[in-house]
Amino acid sequence: MEDSVPEPASVLIDGPWQHRDVSANGTRLHVAEQGRGPLVLLLHGYPQFWWSWRHQLVALADAGYRVVAPDLRGYGASDKPPRGYDAFTLADDVAGLIRALGERDAAVVGHDWGGLLGWTLAARHPAAVRRLAVLAMAHPLRLRHEIAADPRGQGAASRHLFGYQLPWRPERMLVAADAAHVATLLRTWGGPGYPDAEAERRYRSAMRIPGVAHSALEYHRWVFRSLFRPDGIRFTAALRHSSRIDTLQIHGALDRAQLPTTAQGSGRYVSGTYTWRLYDDVGHFPHEEAPAAVNAELLRWLDA
Repeated sequence: MEDSVPEPASVLIDGPWQHRDVSANGTRLHVAEQGRGPLVLLLHGYPQFWWSWRHQLVALADAGYRVVAPDLRGYGASDKPPRGYDAFTLADDVAGLIRALGERDAAVVGHDWGGLLGWTLAARHPAAVRRLAVLAMAHPLRLRHEIAADPRGQGAASRHLFGYQLPWRPERMLVAADAAHVATLLRTWGGPGYPDAEAERRYRSAMRIPGVAHSALEYHRWVFRSLFRPDGIRFTAALRHSSRIDTLQIHGALDRAQLPTTAQGSGRYVSGTYTWRLYDDVGHFPHEEAPAAVNAELLRWLDA
């Protein structure tokens, strides 16, 4: 790993895609874009950035879709403002991005925190979501219930969430020793053989970009602290209504961050067509651990 502090431009990784900045909801978001056709929006999770979708960018674009993978607010080469890391503002970022790309709606695919934003977007901006696919993220209300109801299961799996509530110490931990904690998370949550050397290097480097560690932790701080505030009550109310959007949920049987038993109960919040897929020998990062299977599943879902 390099000792120098990485610049935001370090995530502008070359490939068949194009990089550009898009203004959405008052924030500049960096996106990687490839292909032409109906819009598919890919929302990354923690502790990653847009590059986690490199396999899907190529496969979905080759199949006739316009595929866009942004760095979410606070990550990669996107803006890192001091606030706006609540689910409402983040979902508004995504809805604004769809409009800024010149589209009325998109098929939204979200992983981890991107999946939570997908659930939120479907509730807050349903007209903007043509179809929804969620990878490795339970419905937020299901997740909240299971953390409380199963403290030795999902509660223990979510213990990082509680540790992140401390001020500043978690930021220092994330970037210490060339972001070694990122590698620990990837290995702990992923399946056998994940991550490879390149993925580990890129994710560790991206976390060390100034402002990213703090921004990434603010997501986790909001989702916990809002439980005790009016915005958390509004969040619960918004998500309580059943979604009519056709939803695909993909999960790894070895996921140790979002337990399969937690995620599988999410279908109760969907009144549209709901499809559940559980992959054996896959952990928390199915789109990287089993890209061919995930790509085939996404294409079947998009073409349905």
